[in-house]
Order: sequence, then structure tokens, then C-alpha cells
Amino acid sequence: MIRRNRTTIDEFILLGITDIWELQVILFVLFLLIYVTTLVGNLGMIALIRLDSRLHTPMYFFLCHLSLLDLGTSSAVAPKMLVSFFAERKAVSVPGCAAQMYFCAMCIVTECYLLTAMAYDRYVAICSPLLYRVTMSQKVCVRLAVGSYMIAHGIAIAHVSSVFSLRFCGPNVINHFFCDIPPLLKLSCSSTTVNEHVLFTCITFVGLSTLTFILVSYGYILSTILRIHSSEGRYKAFSTCASHFISVSVYFGTMIFMYLRPSSIYSLNQDKVVSIAYTLVVPMLNPLIYSLRNTEVKNALKRLLERVLVSFPKKSSW
Repeated sequence: MIRRNRTTIDEFILLGITDIWELQVILFVLFLLIYVTTLVGNLGMIALIRLDSRLHTPMYFFLCHLSLLDLGTSSAVAPKMLVSFFAERKAVSVPGCAAQMYFCAMCIVTECYLLTAMAYDRYVAICSPLLYRVTMSQKVCVRLAVGSYMIAHGIAIAHVSSVFSLRFCGPNVINHFFCDIPPLLKLSCSSTTVNEHVLFTCITFVGLSTLTFILVSYGYILSTILRIHSSEGRYKAFSTCASHFISVSVYFGTMIFMYLRPSSIYSLNQDKVVSIAYTLVVPMLNPLIYSLRNTEVKNALKRLLERVLVSFPKKSSW
């Protein structure tokens, strides 16, 4: 598939965010800080969940995978973008472009389904607490996670295959900082009507089906919480859902604006700003949201720091 396209175009040129030198230096420092924060935050979250046995619950099982996906999304985009700030030729090979598109699509779609699984977990925990251990068993959690990855893999493969089965005769300049589907379709010298319809249908189905399930789950959750008589009980129930609800609002908000807005307000320059939000900013914010607003995570971090501080003098004296 890709070999056939290489007879016409061997590589694509990424325009990036801006060609103003002073602004490139500022953006390089900013995005480097964002990427480092993303790495530290998500790797730290994964390590904390793995090391603290009290966090070996369904909610943190999904959160661990969410951090892994945030790392994947950010790492598929950020390193290439950072290098291109100072590269003379901002080129990416056709196979490299296909790989970047696949990993971005796979991580994004999987995250949508994992956020849905986390909403279901919160629904069971609050609305059916007595059946929680049975309903959200380890086998069920693994199946939900594996199912999310498999669905996303199929969708990503379908999109990459359909895009790179098109002919690209030139020009080969992508008005973006990574190989996203919409700007790449604009470069094709083949008809992209089918691709655009497939893209819109898949995104609409994934986005609306997962978001609808999440909203229905939160409808039942809210109804159950309002029936709790004690204010302390209501606060505790709300606090277990707050982090997830904020994460869902930020993530789906940017995705809906990116892919489901009317074509009359479509703009590639606007797309770059929104793409920065869901590929770089949101992966950085997720571990902050779940750590700053989650008492269990903060307590687990305190216990880990206490163990480190207690063990440090013993090692130094030895």
C-alpha cells in the first residue's frame, strides 16, 4: 500500500506551528516543559498505582491504562514536533507518517472507551455497591480494557489503510505539526469523499456512543447521590466522580470541537491549536487532575514518600 504511493511521493513536509524564529524558541521551551511534565506525571501515576497495593482496584486499573495512553498520544507527536523546530527540513517519510497517524488514532479511540469503562465502574460503585466486587471483577476489567484496545486498533488500521490507499501526486506539504487525517486528505489527488464520510461516521459513532453512555451513567449516579441523606455521604460520593467527570469534560470537549464542528467554521490553523490541546495539554493534565482532586492518590503518594524517607537513613548509614 505505502510502496505504491512512494512512486509519486517519498515523504511529507510538516509546516509546523509557526515559521517565526523567536516564537519557535518560545514554543520549543513551552512544549518541552509540557512533554517532560507529561512523562513525569503519567509514569509517576503508573508507578504509584503499581507500588501501592491499596490502589489495586478497578478504578486505578483503568487509570493506569489511561496514563499509558496519554504517554502514547504525547510521545507519538511531541518528540518529532520538538526536533522539527530546529530542523532544516521538516520531513517525515510516508511509513513514518502512517505510523504516527496509527498510534495517535489508536490511543485517542482507546481513551474514549476507557473513559466509558471508568464511568461504568463509578456507576456500579455508587448505584450497586453491594455487587461491586462481583460486577467489576478482575476478569471483567481486563476484558473491558482489551476490548477497548481491539476496537481502537481496528478503527486506526481502517483509517490509515484508507488514507494511504489514496494517490498523493504533490504538493507534499502538510499544514500541520503531525500527520493528522484531515490535512493529509487535502493533499490527495484522488477523490476523498468516501474517506471523509468514513471518518465522520466513525468519529460520530465512537464519540456519541461513548459520551451518551457516560452521560446516562452519570444521570443514574446523580440520582443515587441525591437520595443519600447525609451531606458527608453525598460529598464522598461526589468526590469519587469529580476527577473522572473533569477529565471527560476536557477530553470530549476538545474532540467534539475538533471533529464534529460545522465545515463552515473549519480552519487548519484553528485545528493546530485544538490538536495541541488533545495531543499535548490533556495528557499532561490528566495525572494532575487525578492526583490533586483524589484523596486516595495523595495518601498513596504520602505513604510512598514516607517509606523512601524512612529507608534513606538506613541505606546511608550502611
